[in-house]
Amino acid sequence: MRTLGILLAAGASRRFGAQDKLLADWHGAPLVLAAAHALEASGCDALLAIVSDERVGAALPASFDLRQLPRGLPLSRTWQMARDCAIELHAERALFVLGDMPSVSAETLRTLINSDGTRACVFNGTSLPPALLTAEDMRRVPDRDNDQGARALLRALPHQSLVPLTAQEACDIDTPEALRRTQENIRARP
Repeated sequence: MRTLGILLAAGASRRFGAQDKLLADWHGAPLVLAAAHALEASGCDALLAIVSDERVGAALPASFDLRQLPRGLPLSRTWQMARDCAIELHAERALFVLGDMPSVSAETLRTLINSDGTRACVFNGTSLPPALLTAEDMRRVPDRDNDQGARALLRALPHQSLVPLTAQEACDIDTPEALRRTQENIRARP
């Protein structure tokens, strides 16, 4: 398989409160569906989602193969499972998309897919997901890295390997206030 699309949707949502942020209302549907639909439209050869809440998995389109993690594990465990799945499935590369970034466009994801080598997005000078990693680079990321996932690898990428995100696309939803603010900004756009 050339490109595996992986939706990282197993976060603990600690800063969001009692509700799982991925199930919060996003324009009449669970928040996680926005990222899932963008990933579906990106052109990946296969789709996988790492989830820790069965309700999140049930909300996803049938096109996603689900892998379950226990609740409450750190981000690095989600990354490890995603990377290990990509290697197990012999993916030449994997596109990693966060379930709490609902405004990332399918066009941005296609830009990543239609390039060679490891690529990431950038906003305000910081490299961040979504990111496309080659199998070689996935193997280079250590298992134990202080809950940073592939952050060090992404931050070391040269400028020409970065795809700019708009302010709206770069917004991730960590708190109810961030959800409200992001939805208001979208409604206010002409």
